[in-house]
Amino acid sequence: MSKKQKKMLYRIIIAAVLMIILNFLPMDGYLRFGLYMLPYIVIGYDILRKAALGVLHGELFDENFLMAVATVGAIILGEYTEGVAVMLFYQIGELFQAVAVGKSRRNITALMDIRPDYANIEKEDGGLERVEPDDVEPGTVIVVQPGEKIPIDGIVVEGSSTLNTSALTGESIPREALEGMEVISGCINMTGLLKIRTTREFGESTVSKILDLVENSSMKKSRSENFISRFARYYTPAVCYGALALAVLPPVISLMMGNPSNWSIWVIRALTFLVISCPCALVISIPLSFFGGIGAASSCGILVKGSNYLEALSQTKYIVFDKTGTLTKGVFEVTEIHPAEGFDERTLLYYAAYAESYSNHPISRSLKEAYGDEPDRSLVGNFEETGGFGVIAAVSGANVAAGNARLMRKMNINYQADTGIGTVIHVAVDNKYAGFILISDVDKEQSRDAIAALKAAGIKKTVMLTGDSREVAEAAADRLGIDEVHSELLPAGKVEQVERLLKEKKPSDKLAFVGDGINDAPVLSRADIGIAMGALGSDAAIEAADIVLMDDSPEKIALAMRISRKCLRIVYENIIFALAVKAICLLLGAVGIANMWIAIFADVGVMVLAVLNAIRCLNVKKLHII
Repeated sequence: MSKKQKKMLYRIIIAAVLMIILNFLPMDGYLRFGLYMLPYIVIGYDILRKAALGVLHGELFDENFLMAVATVGAIILGEYTEGVAVMLFYQIGELFQAVAVGKSRRNITALMDIRPDYANIEKEDGGLERVEPDDVEPGTVIVVQPGEKIPIDGIVVEGSSTLNTSALTGESIPREALEGMEVISGCINMTGLLKIRTTREFGESTVSKILDLVENSSMKKSRSENFISRFARYYTPAVCYGALALAVLPPVISLMMGNPSNWSIWVIRALTFLVISCPCALVISIPLSFFGGIGAASSCGILVKGSNYLEALSQTKYIVFDKTGTLTKGVFEVTEIHPAEGFDERTLLYYAAYAESYSNHPISRSLKEAYGDEPDRSLVGNFEETGGFGVIAAVSGANVAAGNARLMRKMNINYQADTGIGTVIHVAVDNKYAGFILISDVDKEQSRDAIAALKAAGIKKTVMLTGDSREVAEAAADRLGIDEVHSELLPAGKVEQVERLLKEKKPSDKLAFVGDGINDAPVLSRADIGIAMGALGSDAAIEAADIVLMDDSPEKIALAMRISRKCLRIVYENIIFALAVKAICLLLGAVGIANMWIAIFADVGVMVLAVLNAIRCLNVKKLHII
């Protein structure tokens, strides 16, 4: 508990003890009133203060106003015990809510532990100087000792170690960090000393972006939350006017008919009506449920940018996947080299590796790895990369084109069409066909199980969109169990396919797109829900996505759906339960059957039960399928 929560607990205990003692003491008149004011002020002074400020600022109809009117009215009518009890149990409910929110917030703010406090820069004398991460320029070599957090994204230039990535990915299995590897901020260095050359500023690093995503997630409210906000805005004034009518109209009508007015009876019923009507169970538990769902997802390495996306995920029936880096590892290996007449394998590989030397695409890296030696970029000029086609560059004075069949057709170069299954890189030198290189991608181990889990979760159709050849795409779809596949697509073609699916589906069904590359950003934005692979995904994809999977595991999509559906189920349970109980108790209170103690249950009891139910959103142990 926080200090504020402990203080509230002490106030509750003191007020409860005083109320119990006073209930057994024989007293009357002003003495009884004065003594009961002690526990009332102890437990309710902050509510009365908030209600008074609300009145001064023209914000009458909130739970503080309702509690103040109901309890002050009960005390004026001599119902001291009931007045103190209403305030006491309301504060108990508020304490339950604060503790529940704190538990949920700890799940989310555990991510804040990944925020580095400093970065180590090596001085000329060999010592280390601690500086603010914001002050480190890109290209600076920083030193990360065992037990320290990596403060900024970069490349390991010296040393090797294992990294604890659990704060980012939700997985406890450590990852290796070797010389030449890219590492991301937020990971904890567990064993060896690492020297890392930073590749970006602290504000652009992974850790900063994650924290920004999480901190802003509560800004985007779900339809359920917006409904409750609108409902409370109209509901609270309505019940206040209803309570006023209940207090005034029956006595007036009774007087007009020549009967006793019984003002005290109807005023007590009106006050009871007010206590019952307080909407705090809904206003508190619904946002808390979504907050808990987002916290539960974040603890599993799933970053949800808002409760509206968490709600939409529960309604998802169509999932569209990019292939490379999403369902496959994006780790390409050169498996075959087929030079054309006048070229040998080494020469063909030389031109392809040098032409692709400025590209960061996985295919480009595989060509460079197969070549073996690091290309001398001084021999490369006029580099031009065209998405969906390939690259064109000048290599040692020769004009080299390396890409797919579309690039060859675009340049009017005759090429070998029968290449076998795999990703094919055709190479042309000075407009003469030089041969092709066959590259194979590797499926992620979890991809097939992920597709099966999504179908078991009720997904109607899984679709794969890729720029690869039809043979490669269909072979991958068959291995993984994908329902529908579209190949040889440019980025605009992927958007067109998603547009088509959006028109075909029912309005109530949601479509999610899962991707990782920069060319996936337009599709991620167009889909109902964009899901990006965060660990290896591009910045553009992460920015465009609504949900980010921090460990690149497609199985986490099914887990996110389970968390979403559990969260929505709890939200609907709370809405139905709270409204049903209040409707019954309001009716009983209006006809005089429900007294103030039933009113306390209808308000505080329902709120406590709803909050306890909402806390269940935090429990993901049974849902964790990874």
